[in-house]
Amino acid sequence: MLIGPIVNSGAIILGGLLGGYLGVKMPERLRTSLPQTFGLCSMALGVVLLVKMHSMPVVILSVILGAAIGELFYLERYIARLGNMARGIASRFAPDTGMDQSVFTEKFVAIIVLFCASGTGIIGAMTEGMTHDPNILIVKAIMDLFTAAIFATVLGYAVALIFIPQWIVQFIIASAAVFILPLTSAEMMGDFTAAGGFIMLAAGFRISGIKSIAVGNLLPALILVMPISHYWSLFIH
Repeated sequence: MLIGPIVNSGAIILGGLLGGYLGVKMPERLRTSLPQTFGLCSMALGVVLLVKMHSMPVVILSVILGAAIGELFYLERYIARLGNMARGIASRFAPDTGMDQSVFTEKFVAIIVLFCASGTGIIGAMTEGMTHDPNILIVKAIMDLFTAAIFATVLGYAVALIFIPQWIVQFIIASAAVFILPLTSAEMMGDFTAAGGFIMLAAGFRISGIKSIAVGNLLPALILVMPISHYWSLFIH
């Protein structure tokens, strides 16, 4: 039984419900500053992950190709629909925050990416799938508890529903880890982590309101980076 994805999902539900309840009781200036602060933290973490890069050409190529694929298939548009659906479901059971729909979508897409595509979550799921050790995902759950609560103060109870795509992603990765991990190398993992750092950096810019980058369209880079890293090391470097 996979414990980590369940614990992580539970933390998001709890944080989303807690933040949604406290949101209307918090001063407006606090509801504005907390997500901006977290956006800065996301950018800082992205920079730290970039340091683990093994081959810059590999990561840059993966991000560019990934962005092109995401744009061609309108990936962010589909993620935005999930966010709007989550808002609609949540509004049936609890008062909505009244946030403008475009602003809500802008923020919600970025945090879906942060929760579901972070390097910590993916590596933690792979580790549990291979070793049955859920500790990495449990640590992520603790961080996600507070992250979900912070964003739910602004976006409302819809944040709690992010547990659904995150659980699906982590369950699939953990189940497939037996086949994935033996094929990876330290160099491939370094490049993968750096690609995740790019995405976290872009998400941080978007959450902080500095620059609206289509972070959802960058997600294919996480699929491309390991194969590109492998063949780059094999034939070029």
